[in-house]
This record gives sequence, C-alpha cells and structure tokens, in this order.
Amino acid sequence: MFKKIRGEFIDIVEWLDDSRDTMVWRFPRHNNEIKMGAKLVVRESQSAVFINEGQLADVFGPGTHTLQTQNMPILSTLKGWKHGFNSPFKAEVYFVNTRQFTDFKWGTKQPVTIRDPEFGAVRIRAFGAYAVRVIDPAKLLREMAGTDSQFRTDAINNFLREKIIGQFAPAIAKTGLSILDMAANQDELSKRLQGPISEMLGEYGFEVPSFVVSSISMPKEVEAALDKKTQMGIVGDMNQYTQFQAANALEQSAKNGGGGAADGMGMGVGMAMGQHMAQSMSAGQQQQQPPQQSSPPPAGGAAPPPLPTAEEWFAGINGAQQGPYDVNGLRQQISAGTLTRETLVWKNGMDGWKAAGEVPELANLFGSTPPPLPPQ
Repeated sequence: MFKKIRGEFIDIVEWLDDSRDTMVWRFPRHNNEIKMGAKLVVRESQSAVFINEGQLADVFGPGTHTLQTQNMPILSTLKGWKHGFNSPFKAEVYFVNTRQFTDFKWGTKQPVTIRDPEFGAVRIRAFGAYAVRVIDPAKLLREMAGTDSQFRTDAINNFLREKIIGQFAPAIAKTGLSILDMAANQDELSKRLQGPISEMLGEYGFEVPSFVVSSISMPKEVEAALDKKTQMGIVGDMNQYTQFQAANALEQSAKNGGGGAADGMGMGVGMAMGQHMAQSMSAGQQQQQPPQQSSPPPAGGAAPPPLPTAEEWFAGINGAQQGPYDVNGLRQQISAGTLTRETLVWKNGMDGWKAAGEVPELANLFGSTPPPLPPQ
C-alpha cells in the first residue's frame, strides 16, 4: 500500500551501482507506472533506456531528463478503476552500465589445430584476458538482457568466451606468424585479434577495448622435438663434439688417479663409439656427393689394388686427447719429447689405452733410447 501511494507522486529515477558486475538494472517502480514529468538522472558511465507502453522510446545519456508518459499522478489511477486501479500505460527505465568490465578470461579447453608456415599442422593452446564495454544499450537490451531486472556479467561470460575461441583459429591463420614468433610478438598478436573479435561482438552491443594473449603453448611432444632440434643446433660438428667429450673423460680420469684398466677400457670404448659415429657421418656425407669418374685400368693388365689406409693413433698428452696421428706424426711427437714410452696411446681395434712402450708396433719408434733412470 505504501509503494502504491508513493508511486502516485512525481519521482526521481536514478541508479547508484554498488556492484562491479551489473550491466543492466531495471528501475523498480510499482507496477512499472512511472508518472508524467518524472526526473531521470543519468550519471557518467551510464545510459538509460526508456521503454514506454512496451516499446523502446529513447536512450538517454548522462544528465537530467524529464520523462513524458501517459501516467498522470492520481488521475491515471482513477481512470484505471476498470483495471483494478492499475494504469494500463506501462513505463520502464533500464539503466545500462557503460564502463569497462575487465574481469573476463578466455582460454582454449582443447588444443586448436592451425597450419604453421614452418612446422605444418600444429596443435596449440592459448590463454588470456579481455575487457568489454557496452556501446549500444538498445541492442544489448534487445539481444541479450531482455526484460531481466538485473543482468550480470556471469550471464554472458561463457557465451563470450565460446565466441572468442571460435574466432581465435581463423584470426591466427590470417596473421601468418610462425609459432616460434608468436611468443616474441604477443603484443602484436593481441592487437591483430582485438579488431575481428570486437567486430564480432558488435552485433550484441559490445566492443572489446582490450584483448591480451597471456600465453601460447604447444603439446609436450612438439616441445620435446623442438628441444632436441635446439640441442643439435648447439652441438654443431659431431666429430668435434665427440672429441670434446672424450677429452673431458680423459681429464676426469686423470683427476681420479688414472682409474686403472676399467677406466681405460671405458674411455677406449667411448672414444671408439665416438669415432665410429664421426666416420659414419663422414661416410654419409660422402655418399651424398656425386661419384667421381675413375681412370680406366691400364691396357693388358688388371686394375691396381686400392691404396692402404694409414692407421690413426690417439695419444693422451698433458691430460688431454691429441690426434689422430699417423706413424710419421708419432715420430715427430717423440722427437719433440711430448710422446714418451709412458704416454697412453690408442687406435681402433685396441681393447683400451696402453703405454706407447708396451705396444709392439710403436716400440721400434723409440729406437735405442734408454728409459729414464729409477729414483736414487
């Protein structure tokens, strides 16, 4: 009864928002009978949609406005006696919040398949945030809010997220960026996606003033493959890498006091494997080169046998692996005094490292030079 009596007088229609998620709020008036001459107060960051007798009459911006309705105070109620003293002339005001709503998140629930210019078809996942703002209150009221007395952001959160994800893959394809470049160009990527997404949401009365791509990730299998490729790029020359690893092993053995036969055998096997890998890679590179034309055999005789392959020796000099050397190279090291009978040497086919003086093939290289005197 108090609300009905109060509604007979000219009133002030206004809204002070005490929430952070309300987009549309309908002014509460008894039986929606806003009277003639009511004062409508619209503040900054607000718009007001005036519905008169079931039709959208006007949209008001910030300021104070006077509403014109068919409801005259007291008189319209008396004339509505046949309607139970309720006026048939309904008038409503919907306040629309036009500030930015910045608490929206988006993300791909399932990986999205895109065609990368470098890797081909790749599945990626992306996450980020965005802000929306109402730019067409009338369209929002018609398309989304309807006659709800209070329309909040959670009512459209899932809807907007699905619309954005649907536009994500086509928008990414139009950028032409490789996956490797997306992480370094996230700001540029965000700007490129903002335009199409804002245009798409415009049909519901929204715009997207801010769109951020926080992260872009690939499946673990693809990331592992990229890590392997990066490691191979760092290694570079496999032959040099193998020699470096063998030198490190020799240095560690020297720090541990020699290590005995087991360590020597382990280093020998490791170096043999490394040498085998290097030779395999060299052989593969030679197979890719076009074969050279061999000269015909001399008339009246068979072709000469292939030239013998010189043996390659490795030596542990000053705690590091040196070589490979042929026999002449070993003689030069002996003459320089860097290779002695106690120096560890190895070649392909040996079980492990041995002192040069204990290898029959090298013993004659030292001639008749006597060994060093024992300690006095």
